[in-house]
Amino acid sequence: MAKCCLDYPGVNATRPDRTTLTAFSAAVLFGGANMVAVRISDRGLEPFWGATLRFVMAAVVMLVIVRVRRLPFPRGRSLRFAVAYGALTFGASFSLFYWGVVRVPAGTAGVIMASTPLLALLLSVAHGLEPFRRRGAVGAGVALAGIAVIFAGRSGGALPTASVLAILASAACAAESAILLKRAPEVDSVTMNAVAMAVGAPILLALSFISRETLGVPDHGSVWAAVLFMGLLGTPALFFLYVFVIRRWTVSASSYQFVLAPVVAIVLAAILLGERITPSLLLGAPLVLTGVWIGALASDRAPAVLGGPPSGT
Repeated sequence: MAKCCLDYPGVNATRPDRTTLTAFSAAVLFGGANMVAVRISDRGLEPFWGATLRFVMAAVVMLVIVRVRRLPFPRGRSLRFAVAYGALTFGASFSLFYWGVVRVPAGTAGVIMASTPLLALLLSVAHGLEPFRRRGAVGAGVALAGIAVIFAGRSGGALPTASVLAILASAACAAESAILLKRAPEVDSVTMNAVAMAVGAPILLALSFISRETLGVPDHGSVWAAVLFMGLLGTPALFFLYVFVIRRWTVSASSYQFVLAPVVAIVLAAILLGERITPSLLLGAPLVLTGVWIGALASDRAPAVLGGPPSGT
């Protein structure tokens, strides 16, 4: 019988080992690079259609790796978890986000998604995976404030409530999917993502048809480059690392990827696209890093004040 991921030693450690921290850092870099690539892709492709192409290509890459490495395909309970993870992450979270950012500026969307670590902490407590620790809540709050400073002044005007709620729901789905992965039986990360992306891509394609998007191919070299990068490397690498980190660290700490990736995206956009580094980034980035340190990396000497079993169990 397949073991639950929680049964493995160290998978809920509050302090990451060197391998986990390296994988976390790489996931943040790939996350930021994917954000820049999405920005370029959206110049030539409709949002849902572009996401469909991205995840179809990534699913094929993952399935090829499964075939070459002769990895066992999940069955029974493991397969059900993989399908649920795909529907929640690639079907629900991404579709809600793509729909929301049509009418919400990217900066505001980034601030809303930066609430993911706080949502992950609260949901982990509700599921009994982690105790509630003040340090985690304070760290998430400081990091969120840093993201708000970075994107301050980048957008104005009234925001549609439905779109804002859609992005908030996307963040909640992302946090809940991490909890799902934590409870899932031990399945190879490549296989898990191959199944999940194969489930999520048709959902995004259906939404593309419902939205009456124009289904075409990139008509510019930079758009082709962005799509190929995401499909062949950026997306497979990101979600392999995402699953790897969550299985070795706490859900709330792993979720700080959602806070750091936008900062990396701004820096990469400045390097690759010539976008300007604003004073708000220089003010907000230290707050983000401080929040990540408080919430995920600093030693926690304070006792848990509410919630489930200690994080090391």
